[in-house]
Amino acid sequence: MKSLSLIILLASLLIACQPKESTPDTLPMKVAMAYGFDQFDKVNSIAYTWNVQVDSARVVTRDWKWNIKDRTVYYATPDTSYTYSLDTPKEEMPDADKGFINDKYWLMYPFQLAWDSGYEYETEENVPSPISGEPSTKLTIVYNSEDGYTPGDAYDLYLDENNMILEWVFRRGNGAEGRPFTWDNVEQFGPIKMATTHENASGQKFIWFTNISVN
Repeated sequence: MKSLSLIILLASLLIACQPKESTPDTLPMKVAMAYGFDQFDKVNSIAYTWNVQVDSARVVTRDWKWNIKDRTVYYATPDTSYTYSLDTPKEEMPDADKGFINDKYWLMYPFQLAWDSGYEYETEENVPSPISGEPSTKLTIVYNSEDGYTPGDAYDLYLDENNMILEWVFRRGNGAEGRPFTWDNVEQFGPIKMATTHENASGQKFIWFTNISVN
């Protein structure tokens, strides 16, 4: 019995000494964690309405429900609605999938930093954010030229001391110029946080989200 107890003890010690899987200690992952990425596995679905101010008189909306576990997406506009599978071959994907990716980036980009691969990043400290001029850490994300609907794009994220996004600039094809937008009205939805409003440099609400439901 003593020999058996000793074997069990030694086995327990060996297991305890095994290296544990840990979160990568990178700034992109820290941003994802600031919004609750470590709790995202508790989320089964996310539904929301994406709104964009096209011009002074016109707002375009799209309704989405992402069933994460089932890997399906429900899409609706005033003119049409349908559900499609994320496992559909890329060449057979409906046009709505481009909108889904675009709108999801505006709502959930912090999590994309953990989900996406194929990008490089660099950081710069004490950089004034382009709209407010607030001191920030600038995190630049540059995607490769092969994956996604618009490969080679770049994002400049301006972060506060808690690794939350203050503002961002999207630069198509990693071009030199892009338009800055705020990341405002961060709210808690279940176990995760999301910014619900993006204003332009003139203070006008450009993209915002309503009817958000996280289950």
